[in-house]
Amino acid sequence: MAAPTAAKRWRRLWGLRGGPSLLRAFVTVIPKVSQVDNSSDFLGNVPHRRHPGVLHLKCVRLPAELVNAAQLLVNQSTVHGLETQVMSLTNYLWSRKRPVETSELQRRGVELEQKLREEIQLHTADIPLPLTDSEESKLQRRVLTRLRNTTYHWEALRYTEELSLVYMAARLDGGFAAVSRAFHEIQKRVPGFTPRTLLDFGSGTGSVSWAAHSFWGGTLHEYLCVDNSAPMLTLAEQLLHGGSESQAPFFPGVYFRQFLPVSPKVQFDLVVSAFSLNELSSLAERRETIQTLWRKTDGFLVLVENGTKEGHQMLMEAREIILRGDDKVSHDPRKAHVFAPCPHHLPCQRLNPKRPLPCNYLQTYHSLPFRWNPPMKEEIFSFLILHRGPVAGVEPWPRITQAVLGRPRHVHCHLCCADGSLQHAIITPSQHGR
Repeated sequence: MAAPTAAKRWRRLWGLRGGPSLLRAFVTVIPKVSQVDNSSDFLGNVPHRRHPGVLHLKCVRLPAELVNAAQLLVNQSTVHGLETQVMSLTNYLWSRKRPVETSELQRRGVELEQKLREEIQLHTADIPLPLTDSEESKLQRRVLTRLRNTTYHWEALRYTEELSLVYMAARLDGGFAAVSRAFHEIQKRVPGFTPRTLLDFGSGTGSVSWAAHSFWGGTLHEYLCVDNSAPMLTLAEQLLHGGSESQAPFFPGVYFRQFLPVSPKVQFDLVVSAFSLNELSSLAERRETIQTLWRKTDGFLVLVENGTKEGHQMLMEAREIILRGDDKVSHDPRKAHVFAPCPHHLPCQRLNPKRPLPCNYLQTYHSLPFRWNPPMKEEIFSFLILHRGPVAGVEPWPRITQAVLGRPRHVHCHLCCADGSLQHAIITPSQHGR
């Protein structure tokens, strides 16, 4: 019996897979990534659960009034195969990408044509001959066919009354959870922030307004919801009224519009765009919209997207547009400052062209009580928060960019730090305490 006991103890010490070589691989400095000085006092005298860098939000629960209204609308609907449509739309939205720019499409076409032309010449005589008209025409058709098969075909979503209801059943709870996590960061790090006005671009079901009301309902008196879909705005208004037009709204001051306010001088304390940037048809439209939203920001601008490579890249694109500060229309001289999640204003190190990795976060939440939903779900999302001018008294704590790797007697943390670098910290009880 001694041998099995020793084997169990060895596996427990080194892990079920690998061994000393695997442990050494984790301890070794990661190539091109600097190391944190493990000799420093990581937490000081602050209890670890009260560390100001801890921003965890417990499992999010939607307001009961919103849950009841959503259930009522689903029960009253005549949509056939709702569960199947919900699953299909969820998968489609998660895998949705930006439309390919014309310049990028032309670049791919030129590269593909050159590659195919070289392949043809390899199979011909030693002396390359010019292609005949028929061969040239055949080559162009092959190029177009390859481009069609390898290019993402972006299409604008037209939210009808039925599709709006499907979207509500699919995304109301997850969207609420992601936005709540972003708002939680603002509230915890800047407790004195008390917004009075909110602008929600691409408001959809109105989940941003509900989340904002749950955080700052005592001070917010104006919620402006902007969405180009009239059926979606109608649905959001029905949710606000408990699913019935005869009921009073659960909180006042909510206004629904199909277009953004024209005047660049009208600003809002809190501006939000959640899961809306990839609904814009081009880079030029995204740039114009992002600049418009920043002009309308008096306090915080919050952008939320899917926690995919595509979502993260869109947010970094928006970050660069705003930080570059080349908007000639803005009347506000205060510069943009990155509030979260980046602790710096430098280029994102996770946008490595060879191996781009999304900077994403996970938030658990109680899902809507539909028969196809488990009791709790997880939302994976990326977010970006910018502020007009620096926020006084806010420390740029490093961000954990990957899941913490727990190993015997130590853990591995991959951090994004204030100097713009990625660092690999090895935390041990002997050097850092609990």
